[in-house]
Formats: sequence, structure tokens, C-alpha cells
Amino acid sequence: MEKNFDLIIIGGGPAGYVAAIKAARKGLDTVLVERDKVGGTCLNRGCIPAKAMLHASDLYRELLGSRPFGIKAEETSFDYGGILRYKEETSESLVEGIKKLLKANGVTLTEGTGRLKAGRVVEVTGPSGEKELFHGERILLASGSEPFVPPVEGRDLEGVITSDELFALETLPESLVIIGGGVIGAEFAQIFSGLGSRVTVIEAMDRILPGMDREISQNLKLIMKKRGVDIRTSTQVEKIERAGENLRCLVSHKETREEIEGQYVLWAVGRIPHTEGLFDEGLNIKMEKGRIVTDERFMTGEEGVYAAGDITEGIQLAHRASAQAAAAVAFMTGQAPEADLETIPSCIYTEPEIASVGITADEAKRAGIEADTGKFIMSANGRSLISKEERGFIKVVAERKTGRILGAQMMCARATDMIEEIGTAVSNGLTAAQLKRTVRPHPTYNEGLGEALEDLTGEAVHIAPGKRR
Repeated sequence: MEKNFDLIIIGGGPAGYVAAIKAARKGLDTVLVERDKVGGTCLNRGCIPAKAMLHASDLYRELLGSRPFGIKAEETSFDYGGILRYKEETSESLVEGIKKLLKANGVTLTEGTGRLKAGRVVEVTGPSGEKELFHGERILLASGSEPFVPPVEGRDLEGVITSDELFALETLPESLVIIGGGVIGAEFAQIFSGLGSRVTVIEAMDRILPGMDREISQNLKLIMKKRGVDIRTSTQVEKIERAGENLRCLVSHKETREEIEGQYVLWAVGRIPHTEGLFDEGLNIKMEKGRIVTDERFMTGEEGVYAAGDITEGIQLAHRASAQAAAAVAFMTGQAPEADLETIPSCIYTEPEIASVGITADEAKRAGIEADTGKFIMSANGRSLISKEERGFIKVVAERKTGRILGAQMMCARATDMIEEIGTAVSNGLTAAQLKRTVRPHPTYNEGLGEALEDLTGEAVHIAPGKRR
């Protein structure tokens, strides 16, 4: 016999669990179907574990470099097993918190793999193979994504891994070849090089972080190389083979061929939507490039069936997935979404942090928008000098005619926290003059944002007149 619900959600990641809580608070009888742990990739195998390990690695590196602060820590060491326990405890604490929130809000949590069938029926296959049928007035597909592994010869060799397997390693790799110099590759390069692994990054494009501001890419490359990371750009991996106890990557760079060895090879070339087995054939759910197509209300072509998060078109970010899911629930209940889904910040948790929102000056130019850029080099920021931060800057882009903020790119300490102010400005059409009305406390990293805003009109105090822009 089918169990009936107002809303059935398949997938308990940042899209699914947020939608479940939002829906329950709006009075919908909601069931959340999750085959593994709530929190999805983000909490269990992605964002949170990676940031926990980044924090541990950065802390270790800072201790080793603490002499300029008058602190002697030459005998500092680390316990890799302890770092892994810290990572797991952090994730488990958040997962348990979400489970308690689901229960407190009256959400039914069901363990199993959900498959959508005709008539808005979801078949749930439990851990032991038992099957159960649920019927929903509405369905939300939010099954997330998984690491992408290109069809390169040698991809199935032992030691060729994705981020999922990397997190499960119980010993620190002596050497690691990372294929992919995007966000995932950059963060893992920092984690393991900071802990002493020999790290090589191979990127097919002409620079790492190819989707970010070019100056950010250039600066991060210099910083990473200074820390011992070997970075190869414009380089293609043609084959992976066994080389004794190591793995060998046969790569090509322009007209040259080379061999690069490492104990492990990590695929970090992005993620693909997890849609295999998600719904029956014959349903009116359109796919494009492996992703589910939705309308502006996040509804698929199948009446009453919605989709949100990594399985839909666009950048794959946890906060975007949560915002989409909340918007979908709002549409289901006849309300307008609260968040501006066109203004999604991107963050990279390297050291220094990197964050961007809106558009760059180059993108404004390509769109035919006359814009000005205000820039502040953070080496002149008091807080940055105190903490001896490495190369960093803040850029703010504003429309020339109106002063309206169009976007910002930051590479500095606390960039991932500060970017929200610019996101608010972009979403609400605020101008540089309006943002400049705020008096920023001293000494803070955020003073650099104020200086970048003032540089738009040539008024920045801590920039020499001949060095503006």
C-alpha cells in the first residue's frame, strides 16, 4: 500500500534537507528519502571535510612559520589519524544536527534509494533490498552529484582515486598527482602540500582556476609554487600506468611528452549530476548535457515534479542548491522566493581565500557596460600586515554612469566572509556611494573593501596618487 505525502524529496543534501525543513514549516507533510547520510556530499565527502582538513593543514603550516611572530615551534608535528578524526567529528556533528532538525520539524526521514515512477509515485529500495511505495502531491528531485572520471586509459588502476577515496585514506600520501587545477584541485593541493606531501597539479587549460579572474589565477599559482607545488598548465593526461609502487601519468604539453609520477593520482576535474536510476523512462523529464531541465519555478516537464541543486543547469555549489530548493518550495506553496538566485557568490578556501560575485570588468565590457574598477592591494591593510598575509587584493566593479555595484573579486584573508556585502549590493542595486556610507572598524580586513570602493572615485587614503588603478 502506498503512503501519501504532500511532498516527497529524493536526496538529503543541501538542497533536499533544506527543502524538507522549509516545506514542513509551511505545513506540508514531507518525507525525505536519502540512501546514505543526510547532508549529502557537502557535509560527508565534500565541503565540510575538505575545509576541516584545510584548517588543520593551514594551522600546521602557520605553526611551522611562526618565528616572525616571536613564536618558536620548530618541533611541531602532526598526527594524520588525529586530523582524520577531527574531520569526521566535524562532519558527524553537523549530520546529527540536521537529523535533529528534521525530526523537530516533523519531517519523515527514510533510508533508501528513491526512484520516481509515473503518477508521482516514488519506489524506495531500502538497505536490505526491501521496497516501499510513496505517493506525493509534489516531488522534488535533489540527488546531487558525483566526481567525474574522464575515459583515460588507466583510470581504474589501484591508487587512481576521486575525492571520495582520498578522504578515506588512513595514511598521508607521500606524493599526489592532482588532475585538474580548478577549485577542488587547488584546495586539495593546499591541504596535502601543507602537510608535507609532494604535490603536482596538472591542468588542461592555460591557467589554474580558469573560471576566475585572471589576476587571482596568476597570484595563486605564484603562492602555490612558493609552497612547493609543481603546477603544469596547458597539459593533457593521455594515459596512467603502474610504475612500481607509484603511478605514472603520461602527459603532453604542446609538442612535448613527459612522465609524472606519484603514489596516488587524484581526479579533480569536476562533478557530474547523479541521475542514474533516479526516474523511470517515459516520464516527461527533459535532460540536457546530463542535467535535468526545469522552468523558472524549478518544475520539470512532469506535472508536480521539481528539481534543484547539482542535477540542474548551472554552477554546482551547496549554497546555490539550498537557495534553489527553498525557492522551489516557495513556488510550490504559491509564494515568491526570498533569495536572488542570479547573484551567487563563488568561494575557494585556499590561503589566502578567494571569493567573487557578480561580474568582472572584462565581463562588463563584453556585455557593453561601461564600468570602472576600484582596487586595493591588501599589503597596505593593517590587519593583513599584523597577520603577515601573502599577496592579496580586492577589486570592485561599478557601472560608470550610475555607480551601481556590478561585482567584486577578492583574494585575501576572510574573503569568503566579506563577499556577502558585495552580493547584497548587487542583489539590491546599491551604489558605491551607498556602500561607502558605512564606517568600517579598524583594524579589519574589511577596511580593504572600503579602500577599493573609494578608489573608484580616486579617494582612497592608503593608495599613492600615482598608483591608482
